[in-house]
Amino acid sequence: MFAQHELSSGLETSTNDVDIPTSLTDSRMKAVVCEVCSKHFMYIRQLNCHMRVHTGERPFSCEVCNRKFAQPNNLKTHMRTHTGEQPFSCEVCGKRFSQSSVLKCHVRIHTGERPFCCEICGKKFSRLCVLKSHMRTHTGIRTFCCEVCKKTFAQSSNLKAHMRSHTGERPFCCEVCGKRFSQLRVLKCHMYTHTGERPFCCEVCSEKFTRSRDLKAHMRSHTGERPFCCEVCGKKFKLSDHLKTHMYIHTGERPFCCEVCNRKFTKLSNLKCHMNLHTDEQFCCDICGEKFPRLSKLKCHLSTHTGE
Repeated sequence: MFAQHELSSGLETSTNDVDIPTSLTDSRMKAVVCEVCSKHFMYIRQLNCHMRVHTGERPFSCEVCNRKFAQPNNLKTHMRTHTGEQPFSCEVCGKRFSQSSVLKCHVRIHTGERPFCCEICGKKFSRLCVLKSHMRTHTGIRTFCCEVCKKTFAQSSNLKAHMRSHTGERPFCCEVCGKRFSQLRVLKCHMYTHTGERPFCCEVCSEKFTRSRDLKAHMRSHTGERPFCCEVCGKKFKLSDHLKTHMYIHTGERPFCCEVCNRKFTKLSNLKCHMNLHTDEQFCCDICGEKFPRLSKLKCHLSTHTGE
């Protein structure tokens, strides 16, 4: 009995020293735990790799640009930026990628899959990083700050696009007319002026729009929604641009200035009408030939002919 007990004790000691599970039940358990964040791992080597997250250690260095990585697989993937290797190919459109994870996200364009769902509003996304960025719209966190004007943004991409308002950079060019844009989405919308396409359709009245935000704004004409409220007087508006223009009443700001006589206006449309006084461009009545500097004046005049 004693010998049998010694043998069993020896077996228990030896299995504890070896980095393998002691039973089938144990093999399904995570055997080692990170003392920093309590994350579980099956093997000690996995824990050792994980610890670099906490220590900041990056032992794997790129021989080309000296960039360092915590994991050898990350270095291997990075090297493709130097070699141009793109071993992962989309079976639908043939587009190639340097990372399998990027290919996996790309395939969702074809499948329409959006596996990442916002728990607050139910909106779905094809990538986890986009969901994380979206969550900031609910939390109000704006971690990205413009160094020029100190304006803050929830997403780094928005900050990058905003910086072009300071630099004047317009990297996106229309191949049809050569007009340049600071944002790709604006170029895409612009292309509809050449194709005549209006892909966003109102389900109520079937009116079509080139931009989704125009459709969204149009829908408020059916719902009566006025989500943009003036903090000074409480007046509500359907469009954020209308609220912005309204605020000039309170601030006294007139941002649109005539280059000829320096007269200032709260609306760009008012400045354009005013410019007709300098350019001699007139709106002519088709009935009697009388000319007017503003379209609104012509419309009023036409009522004298129609009796309306």
